[in-house]
Amino acid sequence: METNNIIETNLLSIGYQHTNTVAEAISIQIKKAKLVAIIGVNGSGKSTLLKTLSGIQPALSGNFFLNGKAFQNYNNQSLASLISLVLTQQNFSKNLSVLEFISLGRHPYTNWLGITSRADKKIIARAIQQVGIENLKGKKCDELSDGQLQKVMIARALAQNTPVILMDEPTSHLDMYHKAQVLHLLKNITQETQKSIVFATHEINLALQLCDQIILIHQGKVVQGSPSELIQQKVLLDLFPKDLIVFDEISKSFRMSNKKKHSD
Repeated sequence: METNNIIETNLLSIGYQHTNTVAEAISIQIKKAKLVAIIGVNGSGKSTLLKTLSGIQPALSGNFFLNGKAFQNYNNQSLASLISLVLTQQNFSKNLSVLEFISLGRHPYTNWLGITSRADKKIIARAIQQVGIENLKGKKCDELSDGQLQKVMIARALAQNTPVILMDEPTSHLDMYHKAQVLHLLKNITQETQKSIVFATHEINLALQLCDQIILIHQGKVVQGSPSELIQQKVLLDLFPKDLIVFDEISKSFRMSNKKKHSD
């Protein structure tokens, strides 16, 4: 199966066996060098879709392809060379130095002793430079701010050198400035490295401004398109109850509703 899509799903259903289907009939395509946000209200299935695309959560039904090859035909080693994953709650020893943690991204390629080669070290150095954290290399991870740690996790994913990076809430716990900074960094990475980054986020307004594509999960259904396409299709208008939040098509963003409730 020849394709220009790095990731492609056809009528995919996601959720949990014996409990419930979170979303179904998911047909999406992720092309090279694209920044793609998965958006939706709390509990809509953003993280479930992301974990299904990474292989952590099995799909309930449907077809899922990586580089035109069925997902189930890849072994773990092959998957590790195609997809890197950054989760919100990532378990690792924060006693590691920044350099040591980023070096873990080379684990799929090193020998059983985990020794990095000269080529590995060049890739690690390039990842650190791309994220702009050369000054943090010698610090322990437990000495970092939330924003710094998020950049370190992005650098580890870059060191893994996969064509796809999947991220769950990369801007959680960050203030407004650092949220924008991280998303701008992700946008620059897609343009400079030709990698595709797919991330689940609550930062819908920022995603609409910066992303090439949006995957919207709403009431168990999934729609994909560019921000302008989704605005034209008016699929964002009913995302939230209109008593507090409305979508402004002029500013292309969600804002507080000006409607006042009248009491009898």
